Amino acid sequence: MRGEWRETHDIGAFAATDADRRVATLAARQWGVVSLADLYACGLTYRQVQVRVARGQLHPLHRGVFAVGHHNVSLEGHFLAATKACGPDAVLSHFSAAVLWELVTWDGRPFEVTAPTRREHPRIKAHRSKSIESAIRKGIPVTPKLRTVIDLAGVEEERVVTRALRQARFNAEELAQLPPSVLGLGAVATRSPVEDSAYDVVVRGGLRAPDEVNVPYRLARRTVVPDLRWPELRLIVEVDSCAEA
Repeated sequence: MRGEWRETHDIGAFAATDADRRVATLAARQWGVVSLADLYACGLTYRQVQVRVARGQLHPLHRGVFAVGHHNVSLEGHFLAATKACGPDAVLSHFSAAVLWELVTWDGRPFEVTAPTRREHPRIKAHRSKSIESAIRKGIPVTPKLRTVIDLAGVEEERVVTRALRQARFNAEELAQLPPSVLGLGAVATRSPVEDSAYDVVVRGGLRAPDEVNVPYRLARRTVVPDLRWPELRLIVEVDSCAEA
C-alpha cells in the first residue's frame, strides 16, 4: 500500500515512504539532525527507526538524536543535536553559545548545554538551571547574548571573557545589566585578541585610554579604520594590520 513501510528480512530492501519524506523535509530545516521524538512525529515507529539506523539512513549522534542521510554534520548541526539530546527545554550555553553568537572561536571542546534537568551524554557538558533564558539563533535554542557573556564569566579565564564582551557590541542599556566584574574588563569594540592585549597594556599601564577604537576615519581619498586613535593627540596605533604597498 502506498505510503507504508514494507518491512522485509533484507535490510537493503528499502523504499522511501511518506514518513521518510517528512523526515527529510524536517531535517533540511534542522541542520540535518532529528530527535527520536521528531521521527515519531513524522510517522516512524521505533522498529522502523532501528531498520534505518542499520541501513545507514540514520546516524546516531547522541542517545535519541540522529543525523539524516550522512554523518558529516556542520557545527550548527552538532549544536542543535546537543540541545535535542538534553530535552525540549534545553538551550545551548556558555562557550558553545558564545561561538554561536560569533563572540569566540570554536576550539573543539565538548558542547555545553543548560537544561532544567541534567542528562548525561558523552561529548556534552550539561549545566542545570531552573531558570533558563532562551533565544533562537540560526534555528538553535541558545542563551541570549547578554546571558551568554555573564555565564561565560563564571567559568572561563579572563582573556576569553574579554574577547566575548568586546565582540558582543552591547548598547548602553545592556552594559548596565552586566556585573561590575565583567564590565571592568572594558567593553570596547576591539576586533582581535591582539587588539585586546594592546588596549589593556595602554589602560592598565596608566596611560590615557584611546578615544576611538575601530572607528572609521576619512582620509583625503579613502576611509580607514584605525585600531586605536587619539584625535586630540593626532595619534593612531595600528596593532595587527599592515599597510598596503
